[in-house]
Amino acid sequence: MTSIEEFAAGFDEEPGYLDFARVGPVSAGVVAEEQANARLLQVSRFGSIDRLMDQDGRMRDAVAAVTGFRSDQIVFQPNTSSGLMHVMFGLSGTVALCRSEFPSMTFAVERAAAALGEIKAAWLEPDYGRLTPSAIRDQLDDDVAAVGLSLVDFRTGYLADIEGIRQVIGDRLLIVDAIQGFGVVDAPYQVADVVVSGGHKWARAGWGTGFLALSDRAAERLVPVFSGYSGAGDGLPLDEVLPPNRGASAFQVSHADPIAQSRFSVALEEIAGVGVTAIRDRIAEGTGLVIELADEFGIPVTSSRDAAERAGIVVLTPEPDRLTSLTAALYNHGVTVTTRQGSVRVSVHASTVAETFEMLRASFVGYASAITV
Repeated sequence: MTSIEEFAAGFDEEPGYLDFARVGPVSAGVVAEEQANARLLQVSRFGSIDRLMDQDGRMRDAVAAVTGFRSDQIVFQPNTSSGLMHVMFGLSGTVALCRSEFPSMTFAVERAAAALGEIKAAWLEPDYGRLTPSAIRDQLDDDVAAVGLSLVDFRTGYLADIEGIRQVIGDRLLIVDAIQGFGVVDAPYQVADVVVSGGHKWARAGWGTGFLALSDRAAERLVPVFSGYSGAGDGLPLDEVLPPNRGASAFQVSHADPIAQSRFSVALEEIAGVGVTAIRDRIAEGTGLVIELADEFGIPVTSSRDAAERAGIVVLTPEPDRLTSLTAALYNHGVTVTTRQGSVRVSVHASTVAETFEMLRASFVGYASAITV
């Protein structure tokens, strides 16, 4: 096992970076893996291309170790949006979800509905910005075949209780967009029927990485609409068009980028080495410190204060006429965050160093001074 200190030491983002919910800077191990495999592709020594192409199994094993799904229930995806498109185009019936979901999910539902007419959306109303089990239960109709939601809401930072949601939705499919928690939330992924995530945020594997995991039940219900030759048979199907495979492997159009798969594998192997629980606990300390600093300077925190309801995101919502001052203070002190729709999203990782929190505090001092002048 790797200690949390050793894990954190593998990253070297500059102090002041608090935007992991947008992009997670990659580790030295991920960079080394990409460079080594790029060199293999560059030189193409005898036998090296075969080695490079043999990354799919490694990647699926790495995802399985973090999610608890079997490796044969997993297929590589270049991003969350592609995985959700596969899922929604393969569904039939009514899908219950919130309009406030990240557009990857809402667009997939509406595009599939418009193109095939096999599904339709039933729009859920969250409970004060949170999609709780009781809120879902009270809004479900008999014709709802699936429920889709984010593991962690990208706006509010709310960590969904997917185990409780599983209990209230019965045998309906549970579809989880996990990107805002994958790699840092010790979630019971196996209660879901579909888990989709990209790897460029909290998993810190860079762009072009991700996966789609399907329970056996989901694999039976979903139709692999976009299924290319790599999703049919075990080899290269020549001179005939074979039907799609049964299971997750059908949900691919072509062979994946093996270098992207190797980056994803290394990132997940590093996570498995230290354990998601250790990463979660370190992040909880960091988010707690951000909340303490915000309270010290009277900056309203609108994300949950309950550690059980948050992952790595803290949302600050100053008075509208003070938002510009806060954003400017953060910028002037070199603190990277996301400002959107009247709020500031601060996101912490296990590698966030003490100097970053000192920079955040200095920016709050600057903000407080500006609004009292």
